[in-house]
Amino acid sequence: MKTDIEIAQSVALKPITEIVEQVGITFDDIELYGKYKAKLSFDKITAIQENPVGKLILVTAINPTPAGEGKSTMSIGLADALNKIGKKTMIALREPSLGPVMGIKGGAAGGGYAQVLPMEDINLHFTGDMHAITTANNALSALLDNHIQQGNELGIDQRRIIWKRVVDLNDRALRQVIIGLGSPVNGVPREDGFDITVASEIMAILCLATDLKDLKARLANIVVAYTYARKPVYVRDLKVEGALTLILKDAIKPNLVQTIYGTPALVHGGPFANIAHGCNSVLATSTALRLADYVVTEAGFGADLGAEKFLNIKTPNLPTTPDAVVIVATLRALKMHGGVAKTDLNQENVEAVRKGFANLERHVNNIRKFGVPAVVAINEFVADTEAEIVALKELCAQIDVAVELASVWANGADGGIDLAETVVNAVENGGADYKRLYSDEDSLEAKITKIVTEIYGGQSVQFGPKAKTQLKQFAEFGWDKLPVCMAKTQYSFSDNQFLLGAPEGFDITIREFVPKTGAGFIVALTGDVMTMPGLPKQPAALNMDVAEDGTAVGLF
Repeated sequence: MKTDIEIAQSVALKPITEIVEQVGITFDDIELYGKYKAKLSFDKITAIQENPVGKLILVTAINPTPAGEGKSTMSIGLADALNKIGKKTMIALREPSLGPVMGIKGGAAGGGYAQVLPMEDINLHFTGDMHAITTANNALSALLDNHIQQGNELGIDQRRIIWKRVVDLNDRALRQVIIGLGSPVNGVPREDGFDITVASEIMAILCLATDLKDLKARLANIVVAYTYARKPVYVRDLKVEGALTLILKDAIKPNLVQTIYGTPALVHGGPFANIAHGCNSVLATSTALRLADYVVTEAGFGADLGAEKFLNIKTPNLPTTPDAVVIVATLRALKMHGGVAKTDLNQENVEAVRKGFANLERHVNNIRKFGVPAVVAINEFVADTEAEIVALKELCAQIDVAVELASVWANGADGGIDLAETVVNAVENGGADYKRLYSDEDSLEAKITKIVTEIYGGQSVQFGPKAKTQLKQFAEFGWDKLPVCMAKTQYSFSDNQFLLGAPEGFDITIREFVPKTGAGFIVALTGDVMTMPGLPKQPAALNMDVAEDGTAVGLF
């Protein structure tokens, strides 16, 4: 059996100029990064603003196993299948982070015969967006520390600086550091730390900005610290938003690539879904909607994280609302939620499928609360048995949700035809009537309580001492009207990663809040969620190499 990279390298890529012609993009509309990658110009984005808006399909998942459920693979395979049945379709995906690529989870270019190409480039440096975001983030850190060193005119309390440096790798040794050591010329000593680049607020801002003007305004509104008088310090106070925008002027342009089957794909942005909103950029999704009749996009992790944030945070910034939501599940994950150990997931266990279905059922019901029809997509595995599939279909029928098996990893577009036809039926006959879970006028406490009780199935919310103090402060600053971005484990509805299935009656504890006023939301930290992951004992990097001719080896 071929690996993902072997499959990708066996495909004869078409020039990106040829791929984009099918959606009305010409050579003059793009900026080439070699033969097979390009960025879309703002001139073209502006020129299509009056185009009719296509149908939007959001792909999400149940609470995943540690290896993920295949949302990117399913998104790509579904889009290829939609094109195959005659629907003019584009994809809007997130960019991979080098941290997971070099770590354990892998990239974000899909897998098998449902991949975006060139996968080596996309999973590594691509068009340099991640580097630009890293540079902008760290430039802000350097400018902030320089302001303090040069007299601290703003009266910044270096004990209350909340802005961190970033690097796009899993490097646990950098979670907490001391900077400015050595001598007075080296700066003012203080505690600092590093997040992974995709956890940077600048990443979230890039993914929500609609143009350069909006990008600059959002950057100016970032809170980096507090003064000795406990007042927030913004980037606009440092007067560096122009410089940061300059660093990001190309990174904000969406990237164009292709799938194995030649479907045009916009791969742009990639904020972490457990501590940010976890969605492809608004610019890429909005642009695709004005170029194609159908657009397939995804949201990170399970629907309790990515889809909830897509629907509450990203959707209000789009020109349309989702017409259908595809919930990806695997029988392996259902069995895991039904109590089966990871080592036994390849063994038939119909009873565990039935028990674990409670997790999928809650996600389906949650999507329906937003007024959007749901379709269940079963990502097929070789170990799946007929008895397990029959049981799952019976359970889906009992809650009146459409379900289709998809073998896009093994069979590409052909493996997604049934799913594509079911999705089209849901879009054309589903009668989507989108509504947000909460309003901006709700208090932060009310927003969080609605998410916990109505989406997670929890009983109540407990606020720690720091969180209680921040709630009062944020109300004084006017930040309580912002959406909430919940930061919790992706493996469970609760803040306990070991509480699988569809638990009820639990409490969620908010230990503290992080204001992301530039992005336009407040992050609520639960459990022990970290913004800088670590590497496993056997990181994926150990299998990677490069041949003498420059061909990548061992990249999945």
